[in-house]
Parts: sequence; structure tokens; C-alpha cells
Amino acid sequence: MDFIKTTEQDSNYNHLEKMGIAELLQHINTEDKTVPLAVEKALPQIEALVKQVVDHLKIGGRLFYLGAGTSGRLGILDASECPPTYGVSPDLVIGLIAGGDIAIRNAVEFAEDSTTQGWEDLNALNISSKDVVVGIAASGTTPYVIGALQRCNENNITTGCITCNHNSPLSQTAQYPVEVIVGPEFVTGSSRMKAGTAQKLVLNMITTTTMIQLGHIKGNKMVDMQLSNNKLVDRGVKMLMMELHVSEQSAQKLLDQYGSVRSAIKNYNAKA
Repeated sequence: MDFIKTTEQDSNYNHLEKMGIAELLQHINTEDKTVPLAVEKALPQIEALVKQVVDHLKIGGRLFYLGAGTSGRLGILDASECPPTYGVSPDLVIGLIAGGDIAIRNAVEFAEDSTTQGWEDLNALNISSKDVVVGIAASGTTPYVIGALQRCNENNITTGCITCNHNSPLSQTAQYPVEVIVGPEFVTGSSRMKAGTAQKLVLNMITTTTMIQLGHIKGNKMVDMQLSNNKLVDRGVKMLMMELHVSEQSAQKLLDQYGSVRSAIKNYNAKA
């Protein structure tokens, strides 16, 4: 099947500079509404990838995200939110971006065009067959990502991808491809828009489902969250009040004593 780069096709709208603010916002919103429906069509692919991630993390593996530009930044964002949300090690989910950390804030010219740097970046973190590497690229053509996944395949490392074009070189390389076909962007080629939104939705699904499967949620609560600010401490107190049917003062004492919601619940129930 031919590869058609729909993310680069001409926008469904023209003469944007002649539109008023309200009209621009309405059209952008209209396009954005199509993204969750595109994600829904990819649910079987997402499920297959998540099963691999869960199985590998259960045996001590890690999840790596690899991307360039917006895609790389989204992977780093998702990875960086796992430790505070689920209390896991920062080494469990790792985001890498072409050009290194400086590329998180600034574009690094031609960094994504290297076919070898992605594998070098993974090797620097002692990548192994226990791990899963997910390449993220809206176009599905980023050399930094494709080159890395090719080397992973050669070294018996499980690979997946998130892309917004069908049958792209990246999809053909990944063992577990996820293709969310969002179509042309509102601004032609601006894949930080619908494609970026689609990638963020899929990333949310991957790590949220994985962390639930790994036992980091009790009921519907983030019992392993890091108590890193007053808002989260207050949330932890309310969780304990609801779960243990204790007063706010008692819940606060338990949280102070045991340092986490999960530990407080466990120790309280052990003494009950």
C-alpha cells in the first residue's frame, strides 16, 4: 500500500489571514473534535502496544519514548509526569529527544536527520531486551526515530510507534505501530496541532493504563503520588479521610507519619 503523508496535505481552509478571531477559533475547534474519533479507530493497535509495555515493565524493563521536535517534547512530558503521579522511579519511563535536552526548549537544526544518534542515545542508557522503545513521529519519516527502531529490532528490543500517517516508514519499522490518522492540519503541515493532540492522547492512554495494571492506583485514587506540594498533601489527606473514615486531623497525622497514602492505608489497616 502506498504511503501518503496526510499530515502534509493542504488544509481544508484557506485565506486564514482574512478570518476574524472568532472564525479562526471555531474552525480550529471543529478540526480538533475529529482527533478523539481518530484515536478511537486506533484502539486495537494501542491495546497491542500497551500489553507489551505492561509485560516488559513487570519483568523489570523500562519504557523509552523517542522523538524529535513536538513529538519528542510530548514524550518527555509524559515520562516526566509518571514519577510525581504514580511514585515510580524517573528511570522507569524515559523520554529522549533529538538534539538532547536543549531541544526541549529550542529547535536544534538537523538533529532529527541523523540515522544513528537515536540508537546512540539509547545505548548511553544501557538499553536491553527487557525494555520497550516507542518512536513518536507525526510524519512517520523522522530518521532519528526510524534508525533507532531499526537497531532495536536487530537487537531483540521490542518496538512500537505513534504516528499520524498510514503505512509510513516508521509504521513499517515498528513491531507494534499505532497510526492515528487525523488528516490535514488547520495550518498546512503544522503537526503540533491535531497530530500533537492525538499523540498526547495516546501517550496518556499508554502510561495511565500501564500504571493501573502495575498496581499504582487503588480504586480510582493516586495512592502512590509524590506529596510534593500543598495541593497534593491536601489531596492525600482527603483520600485517607474517605478510605479510612477518619477525621482530617487523624488523616494528616497518618500522612505525616508514613509519608504516602498507600503506606498510611496499609499501616492503619494492619493495626485495626
